[in-house]
Amino acid sequence: MTEGLTKRFGHVTAVDHLSLAVREGEVYGFLGPNGSGKTTTLRMLCGILVPTEGRGAVLGYDILRQPEQIKAAIGYMSQRFSLYDDLTTWENLTFYATVYGVSRRERAGRLAQMIRLADLTGQESKLAGQLSGGYRQRLALGCALAHAPRLLFLDEPTAGVDPVSRRNFWAIVRRLADEGITIMVTTHYMDEAEHCDRLGFIYQGRLIVEGPPATIKTTAFRKPVLEVSAPDVRKTADLLERWEAVEEIVRVGDRLRVILGDEALASADLVAWLEGQGVAARAERVPPSVEDLFVSFVDRERKARLREQLRAVGG
Repeated sequence: MTEGLTKRFGHVTAVDHLSLAVREGEVYGFLGPNGSGKTTTLRMLCGILVPTEGRGAVLGYDILRQPEQIKAAIGYMSQRFSLYDDLTTWENLTFYATVYGVSRRERAGRLAQMIRLADLTGQESKLAGQLSGGYRQRLALGCALAHAPRLLFLDEPTAGVDPVSRRNFWAIVRRLADEGITIMVTTHYMDEAEHCDRLGFIYQGRLIVEGPPATIKTTAFRKPVLEVSAPDVRKTADLLERWEAVEEIVRVGDRLRVILGDEALASADLVAWLEGQGVAARAERVPPSVEDLFVSFVDRERKARLREQLRAVGG
């Protein structure tokens, strides 16, 4: 839980009066473009960075007064998790379990459990530097869980790994959540956000939208999302780029995914407009994806900030 959490680096405000609450046992997805403040927020919550303003608590510990207690109680998997390449899988797990204070009596059983959980069976004696990206990722997760934390922070945990490894990783994350572990994760993969119980969209350090994915789609996002097919997809896309009603166009295979800026418009309006340009097309409304939400919210905030700057200059 945070209230007004702020972090400035000189004249740059990385996190701007952020207030959020992550519920026990949920998977909370923290989404935002590069430089939006996701990693800075996580590092403050983990007790690594000291906030400039605001307050917060993690597992009941104050982030300003009790950072060391927070570090000992949580699991944290950073973008560049520090595995020791010259140690084996088992030795890496042993090292982190020791650092986190897991007793010698409990250690062997706990590490065997991590091997099973992270699906590392058969990799115990391999050097971490010789593991594939997917196995290194799972080993990093096992190290973060070595001391059985109740809260896990994952900072872009699947960056740079193949789709199969990402899917396997998220199966493990869901299993952990089902066991009652609270998980806060940042990601750039919009399909991964669908796995989260709640999402928070952050832009330029501010939380702009928050809620379950399904709720955001139905209440915070009302713009029509259309799937368009036409004989000449490229020509159709070029024409739609010139129509002021279109907010976003993405080509998906032999079709176009189009977001309209006016919620009063329908697929028939788009088809009629294209017919007026001499193009025959079909269009149907489809549910918005998390990527649609992400692009639309960020674009909306960018335009709002620009209007603020223009008013400030004009005033």
